[in-house]
Amino acid sequence: MIIAPSLLAADFGRLAAETARVNRSGADWLHLDIMDGHFVPNLSFGPGVVKALRPLTRVFFDVHLMCSKPEILLEPFARAGADQINIHVELGAQVTSLLWKIRSLGRKVGLAINPPTQISAVQPYLDSIDELLVMTVNPGFGGQAFIYETLPKVEQAAAWRRERGLNFHIGVDGGVDFTTVADCAHAGADAFVSGTTLFGKRNLAAAVRKMRALVQRAAARSAATECVPAR
Repeated sequence: MIIAPSLLAADFGRLAAETARVNRSGADWLHLDIMDGHFVPNLSFGPGVVKALRPLTRVFFDVHLMCSKPEILLEPFARAGADQINIHVELGAQVTSLLWKIRSLGRKVGLAINPPTQISAVQPYLDSIDELLVMTVNPGFGGQAFIYETLPKVEQAAAWRRERGLNFHIGVDGGVDFTTVADCAHAGADAFVSGTTLFGKRNLAAAVRKMRALVQRAAARSAATECVPAR
């Protein structure tokens, strides 16, 4: 199980202090949303910010490229300290070469999918990735409401993972709070990106513990349900 606060919801005037908070919180990853103002209608930050934050923590840096031309950013973010780089399946014919390039840079490979895109689009790449990131809001801005219609995608991805004996993480990103996180865990997710719900709390460590406990309870209930024999 992975709990990943999203830096997009942090105080941008205190990024070093916010990163230190994550370091003390017990979170597993720090999720970094990179937006280019073209693939999504917003801008965030670039590899220079990641490079500046990298010495402040050993937390796993999960970089999410919401960019039209990720090919020019892979090496800069790898050098800056990214541990995993996610690109979007919506990039179409570029996806195979981008995944290969990330792997060749020695980084974990992530593939993200937007709410309107059919889950079948990711199926050819499941053998090649370390994480499938299911966007549970339309990407571009933090603080959006969770789109419940994305949960069947999580369920389908979990079914494919079981059937094919794969071990990629299934992440969810967008609107993940203390209510929706349990629904995501029940559907089969095991990596949870949460921005406002975590960074918005004064005690980030307590918020991370609460979210982890909710996921554990939901996963335990799901396992118990699967073990009940049919009558």
